[in-house]
Amino acid sequence: MQPYCALAIGLKRAGHEVTVAANENFESFVREFDLEFAAIAGNSQELLQSKKGQQLIAGEKVQLVSDKLLLQQMHSAWAACQDAEVIIYTPLTNWGYHIAENLGVPCFMASVVPLTPTGSFPFLRFARPTKNPLKKVINYASYFIAEFLYWQRYRKLLNEFRTETLKLPPLPFLGSRFRRKTPANVSRIPVLYGFSSHVIPIPRDWPSWAYVTGFWFIDRAEEYEDEAPDELFDFLGFKQAPLCFGFGSMTMPNPEYLAYYIVEALKKTHQGGIILSGWGRVGRIVNPKDSRRVFVIPDVPHDWVLPQVKAMVHHGGAGTTAAVLRAGIPSVTVTFIADQPVWGQMLVRLGVSPKPIPYKEVSVETLAAAIEAVLGDEGMLQKAFELGEKIKGEDGVANAVEAFHRHLGLIG
Repeated sequence: MQPYCALAIGLKRAGHEVTVAANENFESFVREFDLEFAAIAGNSQELLQSKKGQQLIAGEKVQLVSDKLLLQQMHSAWAACQDAEVIIYTPLTNWGYHIAENLGVPCFMASVVPLTPTGSFPFLRFARPTKNPLKKVINYASYFIAEFLYWQRYRKLLNEFRTETLKLPPLPFLGSRFRRKTPANVSRIPVLYGFSSHVIPIPRDWPSWAYVTGFWFIDRAEEYEDEAPDELFDFLGFKQAPLCFGFGSMTMPNPEYLAYYIVEALKKTHQGGIILSGWGRVGRIVNPKDSRRVFVIPDVPHDWVLPQVKAMVHHGGAGTTAAVLRAGIPSVTVTFIADQPVWGQMLVRLGVSPKPIPYKEVSVETLAAAIEAVLGDEGMLQKAFELGEKIKGEDGVANAVEAFHRHLGLIG
């Protein structure tokens, strides 16, 4: 949510009225930034903490969002968009396309991972670029295969939404690319990409309407400085800079195991650590005798804490990865699902992280070895610092707002 809220803040500062439509559990987070909020059916935190959510994070193939809930989400999105003049939707809410078609308004896709077809790398495998001509053809085809499979899975549901709610004709068997006539407002949808070209180089075969703007950040360090607990200041000032551990929205059935591995790995490597407990409540049970080595806190703004630590151990989520890169510190990734393993591989490719540790393989030994590898590699520390300087020089939100205006013809 954070990168998309950053984009919303940028658009609001540019004079637009912005409403963020998201799962109901994000209301307080969104309103914190003085943004309007519209609820989309479902609570993503509860879903991830449910039995099915735990199975998904453990690597099982389960359907987390039922067809019934998905239809409810589309209906709540339709209600939220009634007065919209422009719709910006994300890869997980691509039904924005159908709503924009009905309303006849311009629409954009906003994404923090590359999804525009390219020969440079396969679909959702952006850490594996190639120059091989045959592989390039296969890579390019992978995007259309993924799109086709997604459409076949949800065709009946989406066409039902189109015909019954939006009063639009159904899309053909092969999907939107094979329409006889596509309405002008959805025929060529521009994409705002919230990542840096220093991290994922822009593929040469991308069209001009795929805008790579730089990462989207919300700067909160200054305001947090006055709110930070004294105990956290004391911990950061104790002997040597600690490491930071945070796994964002990832939940697990036994978070105390992960906390145990962290504490023991820190003992083994003679380091201290700050644990951001997050949705998984990692570290909520830590032995009081380890309090001089480990400090547990639910959440801290990344732009405040990361410049004060040696490295971060994280899940490889797009937003966390971006924050660690900007801070100019190396990473250790403990990856769970979705695009996390790819971001983990990307960090290895950039030379700022050792090999990712899949969550199933995390242990005291694997974690301690990775921490030692990071802290003992001067080259890695230097590369992380240099990359951080490049990313600090970008203003992804301003670039995205400028691309938004340019595409809509609001500037010359």
